[in-house]
Amino acid sequence: MLKANESDKRLGEETMNKINPLKLRNSKWTAVTPADKEKHFIVSEVEYDEEDVVISCSIEAVMSRRSTPIDWHDLKDDGRWLHGWQ
Repeated sequence: MLKANESDKRLGEETMNKINPLKLRNSKWTAVTPADKEKHFIVSEVEYDEEDVVISCSIEAVMSRRSTPIDWHDLKDDGRWLHGWQ
């Protein structure tokens, strides 16, 4: 039996990763299409405003330790990012 998001993908529908913005820091991500041998990432910095809304977010490649700013909403796209290290 297929999981819910597997059946959605089979039907050609996009699914979204669920993210709690307050639990972003230190969360682990895998790039679906790695670039420059950078596949595994960790959210290294998150800045919030006084209402706990994310102002800025950075991810760091595990292998190269290169840090890159990212719109945290991009992590919801499971066509680009998988939650955890796969």
